Amino acid sequence: MSAIVQDFGLRLPQLLGVFAAYVLGCFNTGYYIVRWKTGQDLRTIGSGTAGAKNVGRILGPWGFGATLLGDILKGGLAVQAGRLADWSAVACVLLLLAVTAGHNWPAQLGFRGGKGVATSFGGLMLFNPILAGAMLGVCGVLLAVTRRFTFCAAVSYALSPALAMLCGIDRTVALLLIPLAGLVVLPHLPNLRKELTPKSDSVQR
Repeated sequence: MSAIVQDFGLRLPQLLGVFAAYVLGCFNTGYYIVRWKTGQDLRTIGSGTAGAKNVGRILGPWGFGATLLGDILKGGLAVQAGRLADWSAVACVLLLLAVTAGHNWPAQLGFRGGKGVATSFGGLMLFNPILAGAMLGVCGVLLAVTRRFTFCAAVSYALSPALAMLCGIDRTVALLLIPLAGLVVLPHLPNLRKELTPKSDSVQR
């Protein structure tokens, strides 16, 4: 384990930073907004998810916007902190992984959180805007064809390592985007199955 840490060029400040990024991610914006406004657990009402869309169902457009903005900002803050500290690209990606993991599996909420799209994308926009733009472009093109947002987002994240290398990002850094894709795609698997399952044709009379 220590050899792996050394190979990544990490020292104690970077390791503490990764832990701090996880803690930051644990602040699930939607959960706390709904708890504040209604006293209820977001994960037990609406669709049962802790994302902006479910908050929008309960609190309306302002709740959706506030949750989306909060989740994007915390992902961006984690990465920007590493950039300001002049940490390596590897360390910044690890911060992104940690803040996304915290959002998805917050310890104080029984490891039941969100699904990581807004948080991870907020970090990606600060890490490499060109890569983030490429992913957004892939998602947009697919969305125009399929009208299936979950599928399009999953594909864009799955392609992120290849897109990163096309953007000139170091291969080691690009490979670290594979677990990031997993952090986003895996929580969406139930929705993906629903989107990709053909609907049975109605019986014609």
